[in-house]
Amino acid sequence: MQKAYKKYFPIFVLPTLLAFVMFFLVPFILGIVLSFCKFTTVTNAHFIGLENYAKAFSNKDFLNALWFTTKFTVVSVIFVNVIAFAFAYALTRGIKGTSIFRTVFFMPNLIGGIVLGYIWQLMINAVLAHWNVTITSDPKYGFWGLIILMNWQMIGYMMIIYIAGIQNIPLELIEAAKIDGASKAQALFNITIPMVMSSITICIFLTLTNSFKLFDQNLALTAGAPARKTSMLALDIYTTFYNRNGWEGVGQAKAVIFFLIVGLISLTQLYFTRNKEVES
Repeated sequence: MQKAYKKYFPIFVLPTLLAFVMFFLVPFILGIVLSFCKFTTVTNAHFIGLENYAKAFSNKDFLNALWFTTKFTVVSVIFVNVIAFAFAYALTRGIKGTSIFRTVFFMPNLIGGIVLGYIWQLMINAVLAHWNVTITSDPKYGFWGLIILMNWQMIGYMMIIYIAGIQNIPLELIEAAKIDGASKAQALFNITIPMVMSSITICIFLTLTNSFKLFDQNLALTAGAPARKTSMLALDIYTTFYNRNGWEGVGQAKAVIFFLIVGLISLTQLYFTRNKEVES
């Protein structure tokens, strides 16, 4: 069998490997190269060094988008994971209608980001109309509108992961804690949370990366208004690349910076949360 695997392994791997190289690796490397060039198409690019990166870091819109995205990500990661874990904990306590609740909470994750953005824009504007303002009247409305949308979409998905983690906790541990006189709070913080650290690692990673990469919802809900003060990094890169003539290279440089930021933060988060898994 091992000889057969070795013989046919290249045949089965080759199509996937070719697709990966052609549609991911080559565009990725080309994107990095173009970030050091001035271009309008791939064939007329000429090297200009770090000029695009200098323009990116001196661009106020990019710095505002970076700060806005950071604030949004911090708030989203905390809210989504705390609420999702609370729902998961409640739904594993044996209450009636658990399956219905799980389905209802998970359903928002199945709706596309553009559709969600426009739906929530209509609902939020309907509420704000009582004060004669809209979601694009002030950046704070756009910020909290995006937070509400992100929570509504992601909580159900994270909840399912937390439920799976909680249900895998050995019942003997919970029973032993009860026999030893541990309160519900003590059992939660000393048994349940440490035992679901692998689920916490996954959920934080997903909410962190999805928050930083948010684009569809941002475009549909606020489109960066007012005055691009609610633009997140992905939307700012898109606007720079497609809406400013001669700034294609700057947009590409911003995309490379964006990739490095998301990669660094994600790897750091995985390192610290996995250490907690080992300790638990």
